[in-house]
Amino acid sequence: MFSRHELADDFRRLGVRPGDVILLHASVRAVGEVAGGPDEIHLALSGALTPAGTLMMYASCPQYVDEVGRGNLSATEEAEVLEKLPAFDANTARAARDNGALVEMFRTYPGTQVSQHVARFVARGKHAERLTAPGPWDFAFGVGSALDRLVELDGKILLLGCDHDTVTFLHHVEHIVEIPGKRIASFKVPVVENGVRVWRDMKEFDTSGDGAHPNWPPRFFARITDAYLTESENVGSNVGNAASFLISARGLMDFAIPVMRTVAAGG
Repeated sequence: MFSRHELADDFRRLGVRPGDVILLHASVRAVGEVAGGPDEIHLALSGALTPAGTLMMYASCPQYVDEVGRGNLSATEEAEVLEKLPAFDANTARAARDNGALVEMFRTYPGTQVSQHVARFVARGKHAERLTAPGPWDFAFGVGSALDRLVELDGKILLLGCDHDTVTFLHHVEHIVEIPGKRIASFKVPVVENGVRVWRDMKEFDTSGDGAHPNWPPRFFARITDAYLTESENVGSNVGNAASFLISARGLMDFAIPVMRTVAAGG
């Protein structure tokens, strides 16, 4: 069993410093049993960051909110969703289950701020307001997004026992890299406008399993992340029982852009 104090020490050994701005991806199960429950994980990290630091996670939206028009649902399923799904409320909607249990605990913890978009980020700390401020509606991972601001703040990405194919930040790289043939996904999301639920059109470079480019190989994000860890000689360390890595967002971006260009060109 691990205490908050022990986890905070592990985060410090990993390289977390007071004042850092961190995007966290986490597997609660990988950490192991924690005294006081899983909330102690994000509280331990916040403790290592101190009030001068900022913690951010990607919450996204519940099932079906951004599915209409993607082609993943049958016509019957889409009709039912269009009829029955309530409007998305960024302040109360649960985080996407695929993003792990910790993000929902963090989202609902007192003091956490929430961006008002279906591509939703949640943050707490010095720069939380900046990171959750309004960004672009379409292509919400691109220029002007929370991930763009993470780079501006010289932010870091913390992989806490998680699958390296889930590094959301690489969707930002997909959005900004200039390559031909990127897939654009067009879909609808339910929002409230003038007190009425409406289905609003939205676009992005495809963040689904199909990928933003037809040349992307299986588990492309994991391949990029692991290659960057190898090149930067980043061996990480354990937080609790979880194999963990702390990496520069800008460093990963600068590494990933030429890789994506090469793969898109057929290399």
